[in-house]
Amino acid sequence: MGEKLLKKISGKELKLFTYATIIFLFCAAFMLATPGEIIRGMWTIIISRDALITDYFKLAGYGASFFNAGLVLLITTTLVGAVKLPYTGITMAALFIDVCYSFWGKNPVNMLPILAGVFLYAKVHKAPLTRYLYTAIFGICMGPFVTEMVYILPFSFPVNLLLSFVVGIIIGYVLPPLSVHTASMHLGYDLFNVGFSAGILAFILVSFMKSFSVEFESVFIWQEGVHVGITVGVYLYLLLAFAYGWWVSGKKIGKLWKITRHPGRAVADFVIMDGPGATLMNMSVIGLICETYILLIGGDLSGPVQGAVFMAFGFAAFGAHIKNFPPVLLGVFLSTLITQYEATTPGIQIAALFAVGLSPIAGQFGPVLGIVAGFLHAAVVMCTSQFYGGLNLYNNGFAAGWVAIIMVPVIESMMQHYKNRQKKKGE
Repeated sequence: MGEKLLKKISGKELKLFTYATIIFLFCAAFMLATPGEIIRGMWTIIISRDALITDYFKLAGYGASFFNAGLVLLITTTLVGAVKLPYTGITMAALFIDVCYSFWGKNPVNMLPILAGVFLYAKVHKAPLTRYLYTAIFGICMGPFVTEMVYILPFSFPVNLLLSFVVGIIIGYVLPPLSVHTASMHLGYDLFNVGFSAGILAFILVSFMKSFSVEFESVFIWQEGVHVGITVGVYLYLLLAFAYGWWVSGKKIGKLWKITRHPGRAVADFVIMDGPGATLMNMSVIGLICETYILLIGGDLSGPVQGAVFMAFGFAAFGAHIKNFPPVLLGVFLSTLITQYEATTPGIQIAALFAVGLSPIAGQFGPVLGIVAGFLHAAVVMCTSQFYGGLNLYNNGFAAGWVAIIMVPVIESMMQHYKNRQKKKGE
């Protein structure tokens, strides 16, 4: 019976898992709040500012936060299905980073203009939407910019709303060509390429608006502590993901270790290279590492942190694995022992999990340099958000890009110098 079922769902394993996740998020929402509370919470999410850090757990309640995550994932999954894209590693990374930010800054309204901008770009250039859909899904990280325009522009509400929509379309239109060029800057060592390009774009836009005396106020809304029910539910979800992956892989846990032979440098699609079963097991283990790390340091499983667990879970299908991620995570933690930041500082908690984006450095150059990358990431990420007023949700992707741009050429230069010296000695 099991073999027949496996044969029947072959090629659809990750699609089924994604739809199961949507059901999980909606079920969690209605277990945590009444329908009335969810409706009121969703309205609060839509009309509120979304700049970093706006924790939907505290802003709108747990139920509305999970409902928003389920709704955003349903929309993006529907888009993937509409253009008939296969479910590969990049698909899981894109979908689950959307789940991540659905807990702190992204909602079904502020994402629409950016999606429209990317779709317009594809139409103008007479290119199939499949070529740019992932850029569109990653690109809605700048949703807070759309929301912010409504509140800070000095015109009437209808005019502000129209202009914010236009700005969102412009952002979506610019991101596809920009992200192509930024990939060559960090050479695939920052898994959050669109986050890096979005950071550059946000910096330019904010600088332009500040030249007209438009100021952006900082936001800090953060839920402290740990919700036991949510934590237990997430652990159960991650363990079920592992069990499903184990079953899909023919009940062969050894396939999980095959993934670690890849350094993780983009493009490293584990689904294509090692199959959905091994990938799901890897995703589960990375998620468990992240959730457990926060508990061990006494951190807060707030909306942003819990969302970051889902993000790392997704990118464990596209570059991060159980060998190349722990060194950069350790690097962030070690930085807190000698710098002014503590491991439980909100920004550092998020940075520790988002350090997953620099996993390829540890995979390519070894764990010691992975630790260095994590250490640098912790320092850089605490400064970059002010560049664009917190209006790029992928602040960690922007910071990771700069770390990669600085580290990789230096490492490669030193390695080449060492090889040349060894070659001369051998002559």
